[in-house]
Amino acid sequence: MSKKVFSLALGALLFVFSFSAQAQQQRKTPRMGFLVGSSAAIQETRLNAFRQGLRELGYVEEKNIIIEYRYGEGKIDRLPALAAELVRLKVDIIVTAGPLATRAAKEVTNTIPIVMTVDIDPAGSGFVASLARPGGNITGLSTLSPEISGKRLELLKEIIPTLSRVAVFGTSTSPGNSQELREVELAAGALGVKLQYLDVLNPKDIETAFQTTVKGQADAVLVLQSPVFSSQRKQFTELATKSRFPAIYNSPEYVEDGGLMSYGVSFTDLFRRAATYVDKILKGARPADLPVEQPTKFEFIINLKAAKQIGLTIPPNVLARADKVIK
Repeated sequence: MSKKVFSLALGALLFVFSFSAQAQQQRKTPRMGFLVGSSAAIQETRLNAFRQGLRELGYVEEKNIIIEYRYGEGKIDRLPALAAELVRLKVDIIVTAGPLATRAAKEVTNTIPIVMTVDIDPAGSGFVASLARPGGNITGLSTLSPEISGKRLELLKEIIPTLSRVAVFGTSTSPGNSQELREVELAAGALGVKLQYLDVLNPKDIETAFQTTVKGQADAVLVLQSPVFSSQRKQFTELATKSRFPAIYNSPEYVEDGGLMSYGVSFTDLFRRAATYVDKILKGARPADLPVEQPTKFEFIINLKAAKQIGLTIPPNVLARADKVIK
């Protein structure tokens, strides 16, 4: 009888252990990869917005979600290897900060879901079949940058009525560069402004480009989206001030680092909203079925301290439209 009782007890115990192991497997903590072309310091504000979005949905880092961060530190050629590393770690999802990171992830996996926090032209870049029906393993958010780059030139014209020549800094190898430049050229034609395009492919060429801008006698500088510039924001804004160029940028971080003004989508809002895609995918949704969303929040930021440094007065009607003024 005791043998029978012992066998029953042992069976029950094994069943409990088996059930417990099964339950633990079902409750496996999801592991996410976050691929960034720049550094943690440069992306800090945006990454904090993403973490906030996760917290709002009930995810707490290191508690019920694990995030593997990989940073290119401004060296874009490192991204493919970092993306491959995330695939080897068998992450459940990859979140990318920018089109170059998205392309690197796309090239190493067509099965792991990829969420774009920002992309200028996802369909044009070949990441999705269309915004409404992505169709593959990639979805996320689009910035509409090409469409609003012309507006930046209009703002420069408003603060400098005599504006006649503008230096446009871009990086031809950066996704969306040609589309952004095309929109600026259309705006320039309507405003009667001549453009001087400077193709900067490497951070070490930024200072040389500014010297060329001075020789070209530009009245102002317009900066297109580029990882080359974003990784060197401080240097860029210091050179613009030193050369006494009014400059307009695509993101507020430049203005916070001493730049004159920025106009564009709210990147922190896009990063925060990217968390909703992570949540839906972890709960079973397929990226192919999740439409790419467009920005709903835009920011116009002016740095009056920077304006004073270059001897520029911002017209009151322009100042009144700013979402934030740094004094």
